[in-house]
Amino acid sequence: MDDAMEEGRFEGLKEVFADQLAACLEESRRGRRGLFSDVGEGSEPGWPEAARLRELAFRLEAILAQAGEPSALIDEFLELCTINAESSAGESRLARSFLERIERGEVGQPREQAPPW
Repeated sequence: MDDAMEEGRFEGLKEVFADQLAACLEESRRGRRGLFSDVGEGSEPGWPEAARLRELAFRLEAILAQAGEPSALIDEFLELCTINAESSAGESRLARSFLERIERGEVGQPREQAPPW
């Protein structure tokens, strides 16, 4: 019983993150900028939900790593955040590609082809 509780203690946090990520990815796919990085000056105003999601991802990554329970979804999201998504392949295209990988269950698996960014 204790082992089952130990294994599932972070599942709720991971689920909340995944749900919020999916909502933000959908908005980004439709053209909203600022999910993977803060929008630069002279652009539309910042996206507070995206900033909170990135902060949550950084905190969860640290907590999960300390507990020995890494999350491929969080790791891949943070990887995308570090590559300056807005100037590489376009943020909406990057969001669409990431959503497709999530839907196909490919997050955490090696990529067969070069990433679109």
